Amino acid sequence: MKFNYKARTKEGDLQVGNVEASSREAAVNVLLSHGLFVLSVEYVKENSIISRISQFFERVKTADLMVFTRQFATLLASQVPLSDSLANLYKQTTNPILRQVIYDVGNDVSAGFSLSQALERHQGVFSEFYVNMVRAAEVTGRLSEVLDFLADYLEKQSALIGKVKNALYYPAFVIVLFFGVVVVMVTMVLPQIAPIFEETKTDLPIFTKVMLTSGQLLADWWWAFLIILAVFIFMVVDYFSTKEGKAVLDELTLRSPIFGKLFRKLYIARFSESARVLIKGGLTIPQAIEISSRTIGNAVYKELLHKAADEVRKGKLLSQALGEMEEFPPLVSQLVAVGESTGRLEFLLEKVNLFYTRQVEDTVDNLVNLIQPILMVAIGIMVALLFAAILIPLYSVSQSLGG
Repeated sequence: MKFNYKARTKEGDLQVGNVEASSREAAVNVLLSHGLFVLSVEYVKENSIISRISQFFERVKTADLMVFTRQFATLLASQVPLSDSLANLYKQTTNPILRQVIYDVGNDVSAGFSLSQALERHQGVFSEFYVNMVRAAEVTGRLSEVLDFLADYLEKQSALIGKVKNALYYPAFVIVLFFGVVVVMVTMVLPQIAPIFEETKTDLPIFTKVMLTSGQLLADWWWAFLIILAVFIFMVVDYFSTKEGKAVLDELTLRSPIFGKLFRKLYIARFSESARVLIKGGLTIPQAIEISSRTIGNAVYKELLHKAADEVRKGKLLSQALGEMEEFPPLVSQLVAVGESTGRLEFLLEKVNLFYTRQVEDTVDNLVNLIQPILMVAIGIMVALLFAAILIPLYSVSQSLGG
């Protein structure tokens, strides 16, 4: 959300501008952290439809963000100052949208914002996971290492998404083509031969009757169907973009029969890797868990890890806290317990991450190999039903005429 603010600096100068934050309180905290005396903070109402459409077209590809992150990490590791690094990246970046974002981030950093605060103002480009990892790195002083981790993470995510997309291109094309054929058949072909069935009083199969009725409705009310479909899609997208909707979607994702296990493994791998980086950077275990909860990207696991952090602060071992939660398999708590007993928690968390990362990759490979044949069989069955709906009545007509 965007807020307009009026504030005074320590020198008494009036400062007016805008800041993006999750709430009014968060916006005030951002301004206070920069030593400003806040006079007013007002929420800026935006046209949600226009802003979402613009965000859809003004996206930065994962590959571009990965290259930016990798170059950023290299510059910082070479002891190039933060402002100079951003200036160099601005000159090297060819993507116009990302280039403008880097320019804005550089200006915010020069104005006194921390890097994480500057990145947080561009939530359409930098995810919550990305911003929180940078925020944690600012605390530990290991920014270049965390940026390297983020570049590796983005590269893996891009490879996984690319693998799934490549596997779905051909089936998606066939499905679209199939439904195009269905629309033509039910709106143009079947209505032409329907009078023949009526004259011969042919007893039509149920799926032929359904296709005739739906074709007639679609031909007469196609504009109404388009409006209803557009409104439905907008309402669903609008709901799932709210805090409540995201929580519901996260819960449904974990409970889905096929992808639920995949996402559980992905979240566990993400948690173990981010916690490892944070603990290695010098944060306490409760701090590392608390920050990791905000990097998961799932409301259910965020709440569970927040609870685990509270339990650890009260004196409970992390392995015990995770062992009481069914969302974490016994293997996780067992390996964490070994790490706690041997004093090598970072090493064991890395093992957890490697194990579940391989599990995710294997699951994705299996799904990719299964998607195409399953879709082809499903489409074959639907094509058979489509032609049966036409050929069976025609065969009955020819039999009655021949008799």
